[in-house]
Amino acid sequence: MKACIFDLDGTLTDTLESLEYSVRATLREMGLQEITKEQCRRFVGDGARVLMERALLAAGEKDYGRLEESLGIYRRIFDENCTYHVTPYPGIVEMLEELKREKVKLAVLSNKPHAQAVKVVKEIFGEGVFDYVSGQQEGIERKPDPAGVEHIMETLQVDKNSCLYVGDSEVDVQTGKNAGVKTIIVSWGFRTREELNRAGAGTVIDAPGELLEYTRQ
Repeated sequence: MKACIFDLDGTLTDTLESLEYSVRATLREMGLQEITKEQCRRFVGDGARVLMERALLAAGEKDYGRLEESLGIYRRIFDENCTYHVTPYPGIVEMLEELKREKVKLAVLSNKPHAQAVKVVKEIFGEGVFDYVSGQQEGIERKPDPAGVEHIMETLQVDKNSCLYVGDSEVDVQTGKNAGVKTIIVSWGFRTREELNRAGAGTVIDAPGELLEYTRQ
């Protein structure tokens, strides 16, 4: 394999506290009932708009009349707190270092807004680890649409047969299938193994080091 494309939240980094903090602060500023961490865990994965749609419904809003208001508040708060208590999962840094030594190109594809995705990657991993970082941005449909994977493969000049996609959710399972690339799903992220099985996850790994078995094939 010549390249690995990673999801960010729940795959490389534990970002649940930053997401929960920002959503709860948004709802509090709007005078709405706050959601729980477990609700937030279930709501993430499809981008900020869908996250806030789900959060508003859980907070008692019966329609999306305040959606744009919530997005404006959320984006402001999240931009200030997108690295709040964010850490790489155990073994991730070592796995990335090994992939770099083996000359595998590394990329991030996230449904997190692009500016925040770049900010998190830079602050948590530094510069020079990833060859490309892509968050949700205009002109590229969000996952599970394959456009992001295809854009990264074109940028890195690799084909489907030499690229792995790595994620942690049902969105990632479908993204890999839609893009036609080998997909590895991790068990340490925001979804339970039961949820991953229901989503049709094929190969599931339990530790970052296990990924090396597939990149060396």
